[in-house]
Amino acid sequence: MGYLLVAACASLAVWLWLTLGHGMFWRTDTRLPPRHAPAHWPSVAIVVPARDEAEVLPHSLPSLLAQDYPGGAEVVLVDDGSTDGTGTLARQLAGEHGGLPLTVLSPGEPGAGWTGKLWALRHGIAHATSDARSGIGPDARSDARSGIRPDARSGIRPGARPDYLLLTDADIAHEPDSLRELVAAATSADLDLVSQMARLRAVSVWERLIVPAFVYFFAQLYPFRRINRPASRTAAAAGGCVLLRTEAAVRAGIPESIRQAVIDDVSLARAVQRTGGRIWLGLAERVDSVRPYTSLADLWRMVSRSAYAQLRHQPLLLAGTVAGLVLVYLVPPAALLAGLAAGRPAVAWTGGLAWLLMSGTYLPMLRHYRQPAVLAPLLPVTALLYLLMTVDSAVQHYRGRGAAWKGRTYARPDEA
Repeated sequence: MGYLLVAACASLAVWLWLTLGHGMFWRTDTRLPPRHAPAHWPSVAIVVPARDEAEVLPHSLPSLLAQDYPGGAEVVLVDDGSTDGTGTLARQLAGEHGGLPLTVLSPGEPGAGWTGKLWALRHGIAHATSDARSGIGPDARSDARSGIRPDARSGIRPGARPDYLLLTDADIAHEPDSLRELVAAATSADLDLVSQMARLRAVSVWERLIVPAFVYFFAQLYPFRRINRPASRTAAAAGGCVLLRTEAAVRAGIPESIRQAVIDDVSLARAVQRTGGRIWLGLAERVDSVRPYTSLADLWRMVSRSAYAQLRHQPLLLAGTVAGLVLVYLVPPAALLAGLAAGRPAVAWTGGLAWLLMSGTYLPMLRHYRQPAVLAPLLPVTALLYLLMTVDSAVQHYRGRGAAWKGRTYARPDEA
């Protein structure tokens, strides 16, 4: 019991530091910075990588086509080897809904050393900044299969390079003013990258248990307030919604410089920051993921496909992460219950206080996701699931099935 008391004291000390000294990671009030309409609205190319997204595209693509944006804008959807008719459906939706111009590209299978999403982004960005438009950027060749322009007045002026790129996933739905607000924030604060963590779906039992914790853990790894400090060395982005200044993308060599990255959003933010760009990350209120994760297996795959990559495929980092999760999330309830059972009030009180701090810091994220407060004390259960997912990610990696997504498995960079 003495060892458990020591562990409980260590866990309580960690939670005191996390609560007060770790960038206030648990707060959920980091939203778009103050903004005003620019005198001249810059042009924006919206690039959407899509692989087998026919299920979610009807709920997301029309929201992009319907953007109420005062400047020139167009949508480039990159059909990344889909087998479910994603490209055909995109053309059909554009014909039905109208709005911003849509171009569909089909670049084929990824080149050696490229992940699928970044290969798709390469071709989407190349098309948006191609020689035919601006005299820079890689040649997109004959990748464009369809250029649908229901409202040519909304497009980017021929021969002009877009000022910004909005990189957004195919499962992300945007409110009509989303692009306008993102651009206003970027221009008002002179930011090179503005990213919003889309509100993920939390409807099924497993989504409610795991999804808010996913964002909570992400914020714990990358505190938003710390990222947003002008001189900060911490960098991260949320890949579902990234507004990127085109000049910053060129300066950072995006996406070529990060072509092997499995966790592409964090790598992108680091590349932009490393080349002198100013970045910002916060929570979204009007940008939502429509992808359903109805079963534990779906969520397990979503987390485990990149968990070991987050640890740079290092066994020592894996061991440290497992030990850290046990100490920080599992020791408090264990100490409380064991202390009560053994009549050791010091152990019970220490564990209980640590568990209380843990639950208290989780409440704001639950409120953000409109979930009941009763889920807060269950965070240790969710943390245990994440621990198992992380270990499974490492096991799958060493079996040659790591970082798998929609039929593709990616090797670590030094194995490619």
